[in-house]
Amino acid sequence: MSLFRKHRSPFKLELTNCGQSSAHGGQVLIDAFCRRFGLWRKIADEPLLDPRTRQSTGFAPEAIIAQLLFTLTSGGCSLADAERLGHDAVFLKMVGLDQGADESTLGEYLRGQSKESVRALHRLNRDLVRWTLDQAKPGRVLHGGDLEVFFDDTEIEVYGKKIQAARMNYNGDLALSWQTLWVGPFLLDGILDGAGDVSQHLPALLAEHPSFWQGRASYFYADSGSSAGQYLNVIDRAGFSAWSVSYNKWTGPLDKMAGELAPDQWSAAAVIAGMSQQFTWLKHLPGENEKSRLFAAVRRKRQGDLLWQQGYVVGQPKASAEPRMVFERHALKGAKEQGFSQVLNDLDLHHPPCLDLIANQTFYALGMLAYNILTAFKVLELGEAEQAWQVRTIIRQLLTVPVQVSAHARTVRAHLCLPSGWLRWWRLFVDRWLPQRKAGRPAAAVALESG
Repeated sequence: MSLFRKHRSPFKLELTNCGQSSAHGGQVLIDAFCRRFGLWRKIADEPLLDPRTRQSTGFAPEAIIAQLLFTLTSGGCSLADAERLGHDAVFLKMVGLDQGADESTLGEYLRGQSKESVRALHRLNRDLVRWTLDQAKPGRVLHGGDLEVFFDDTEIEVYGKKIQAARMNYNGDLALSWQTLWVGPFLLDGILDGAGDVSQHLPALLAEHPSFWQGRASYFYADSGSSAGQYLNVIDRAGFSAWSVSYNKWTGPLDKMAGELAPDQWSAAAVIAGMSQQFTWLKHLPGENEKSRLFAAVRRKRQGDLLWQQGYVVGQPKASAEPRMVFERHALKGAKEQGFSQVLNDLDLHHPPCLDLIANQTFYALGMLAYNILTAFKVLELGEAEQAWQVRTIIRQLLTVPVQVSAHARTVRAHLCLPSGWLRWWRLFVDRWLPQRKAGRPAAAVALESG
């Protein structure tokens, strides 16, 4: 008989209707972290983010944006989820919101934005990334001493013919294009619209943020969608220490050059992933390029195959790099693509919430900000063992924490029930970052309990 088996639960369930509890007690961490960065003050001080004609009525922009950010960082993905979170009275008090906005109010706020206000949100996101990079341990944001920069595009499929700017993509599906630029583990910038070329916004994104990588060791990655000559020229002029781009579209001349090489012009054969592989350098001037490009080339063959399979990466390698090292470094692009999947899957940004493009652009700008808040929190506040956590893990382990409120002798206490092993970390964080009221009238306090 097995030692460990599945049994019935020994607990007797007791159901109570408690209006003084919430499942989102961990959001006090996000609120405190945002206060540390000064996010709420920065939003309140930005007039572009306030579309109201009368500032004395309705919801302040920092209240609306906070409700949407807390929704995204608690696992919500829609305006309906944000409205439901706004009905959680204990949560609202925990994070300092007077009232939650309903779905129509949230949608009206998103639709009331402009191109200038969306850019203002992108500036806030950029400032958060820079603030975090300046404080983070180098090993948590750099790879081999390099600041890695990554460009990628994804198709956000939509349903219904009234989604503004949506167009048919290469699969025949109605979609929006979201082109993004990453720096280290952070989503630095992104443009959501109906772009038909998968790298259409690459030049603008690189031109916007050179201060992040110029003057320091850096490495840029992109896939084959950015391998056209016009984009390689832009990447080459951007000031990266080294860069590499997948090249699998216009390979005819390269295949011919590789086929004409003598056997001794290839490296010694090495068995990698079950295939015999050899590497070499090729130099070629593709169309639209301002100068000849250096290509790392590989040819692969499984045992028993008659023909070689060839592959290429174009770029500017480091001075001592060999062709095989270029392929090994370029393979790290896959980890960057996994980061993009976290944004789309863990925050569920597969579905734009509105018909208007400006509203969706605002929502996705807030999605970028929410992702970077969680990532910055992990990088600056969590230990080495937790650096491998995905966004969904942070939400489940730290932010979805039950809290119950009690009042006694004019003191209101919020009792957080924490998982075993996290009580000490929470106490250190609360002592350091949660505001402590000065002597005088008692205020709400946080009590921590390990469950």
